Amino acid sequence: MPSLERSFFRARDGVDLSYLSSAGGERTALFLHGLAGSAGEFVETARVLPELRTVILDLRGHGHSSRRPDDVSREVFVTDVVDAIESLGLGPVILIGQSMGAHTAMLVAATRPDLVERLILLEATAGGSAAADRADVAAFFRSWPVPFADAASALAFLGEGPLSRAWVADLERGADGLRPRFDVDVIAAILDGLAEPRWREWESIEVPSLVVFGENGMFTEQQKREFVERGKNAQRVDLVAAGHDAHLDSFEAWIEAIRDFVDPVRADTKAIAPGDD
Repeated sequence: MPSLERSFFRARDGVDLSYLSSAGGERTALFLHGLAGSAGEFVETARVLPELRTVILDLRGHGHSSRRPDDVSREVFVTDVVDAIESLGLGPVILIGQSMGAHTAMLVAATRPDLVERLILLEATAGGSAAADRADVAAFFRSWPVPFADAASALAFLGEGPLSRAWVADLERGADGLRPRFDVDVIAAILDGLAEPRWREWESIEVPSLVVFGENGMFTEQQKREFVERGKNAQRVDLVAAGHDAHLDSFEAWIEAIRDFVDPVRADTKAIAPGDD
């Protein structure tokens, strides 16, 4: 499996952005994590895709990137990704995002289609959320009894699911215990940027797009169907028994979906049953 190295680059507004990268083939996959996540969530995905060069960003306000940026608008997240692609010399990338990261990826593809070879969106729609729903998400993160004394106490509070384990693995140790690598007021401000749906951008995207949903994810069947139908060049894959964090709780199916989309020849070969002409 390829190893990943952590590096940093400076965004145009002075924010320091962290990323993990690995060597690989001629094509590059750029991963964007979801709200309150980090690059660590996609490390295993990158490690089992040695045919691709992989880059995984810690988005601003998350992970090892600058924790309290002044600007957390949707537009600056797009600028950060564009800067990463251009300053790191990645060329057109396979752009892959989950949840908030998928929303960002969608906007990048709409803004700079020349930088995106293919687009993979996991558990995302055009956006749009009620103030009460955003407040509930922020309240959940405020409820964390930080600092946690140790990883065991963090897991006892957060639960034993794959997302909880990812959060715990990313906790930062300080003098008083373990704390998350994000501040809740920053998370709340980022959420406010997702309030308005971005249908115009989604409907403009012409690059081949794969929309992946978890069977038990956060969207209704109507929301899923509308999003895919309003895409110009979108196909849909549903991962059985997967949740909103399908890259963690349905890993093998997630990897298969990526490989089939990235390599259409592989997908066509699988579709031909033994003995077919």
